[in-house]
Amino acid sequence: MSLSIARRLRRAAIHFERQARAPITDNDTGTDTRALRLSLADLLRLHGDGSLPVLVMLLSLFTLIPVGGAGWFVSFFIAALGWSWARGREAVELPGALGRLSLNSRWTARSLHGLAWIYRRANRWLRPRWTVWRHERTRIWWGAWIALMAAIIFLPLPFGNVLPAMSLVLLGLGWMFRDGLALLAAGASGAGALAYTVAFGHLAIDLGMRGWAWMTG
Repeated sequence: MSLSIARRLRRAAIHFERQARAPITDNDTGTDTRALRLSLADLLRLHGDGSLPVLVMLLSLFTLIPVGGAGWFVSFFIAALGWSWARGREAVELPGALGRLSLNSRWTARSLHGLAWIYRRANRWLRPRWTVWRHERTRIWWGAWIALMAAIIFLPLPFGNVLPAMSLVLLGLGWMFRDGLALLAAGASGAGALAYTVAFGHLAIDLGMRGWAWMTG
């Protein structure tokens, strides 16, 4: 299944790249009339699977794209997915505002190629093992974990989205492939995100106290 998704994504990436190289222009204005944008709804249709793990993974990857405010905006939806995950829902309906979230032509091609690469590597490396970590009884804890990672993504930390997003991508893949080792790696990445958040918080407090002492001294 993952290889078929990878092939579908790669074909879509090549199609977008060909469109970008041969734009259609308006004869009167000379402007490009082709909307080379990929929305999240389009990306889900390419997957052919609107399951909760897929959506968690895709939204997490969206937070890594350098679009102003994207991580802050998407983090609310990721937290809501954590609640759905804890309740045992296998699929959720994508809100219209979220489904319209789109990428420009450059990031469309990059994202499609990147996702195809992820699925190819997942098909090679991931397999059912250590399934106790993927048991239904752990679902509520993973739902809380998703909400926690969303909270870290929400915070305005320099490069603060990287580790929590990586954790959620590994969580989505581990759940899809029933791979407990990938779920443990998700926990390790998330622990790194927590450590980074705490360290940055301590640094910010320390600098704030020193600044206050300097101004009042």
